Amino acid sequence: MNPAKVVREKVRRFTDLPNIGPAGAKDFEVIGFSEPGQLVGKDPFELYQSLCSITGVRHDPCVLDVFMSVTSFLQGGPPQPWWNFTEQRKRQYGQL
Repeated sequence: MNPAKVVREKVRRFTDLPNIGPAGAKDFEVIGFSEPGQLVGKDPFELYQSLCSITGVRHDPCVLDVFMSVTSFLQGGPPQPWWNFTEQRKRQYGQL
């Protein structure tokens, strides 16, 4: 979904979130979430680590950028493209 067109109050499914398509929605389901509201207040790095642990795969760090964009949005931030979080992720978590 285009991040600029997302309205927080209309989010009902994971794919209603900025930067989340079918694959991202499946990632949230794999780590145990069934609706977007359950992600409020979650730590994006912990979500990323859970996904890597459950799937047994080290996912591309851009997945963490996506998780950061989603959690920021759910905490009241504006919808932004996931790549706007890349530099912040590198500063916070280094090169994964």
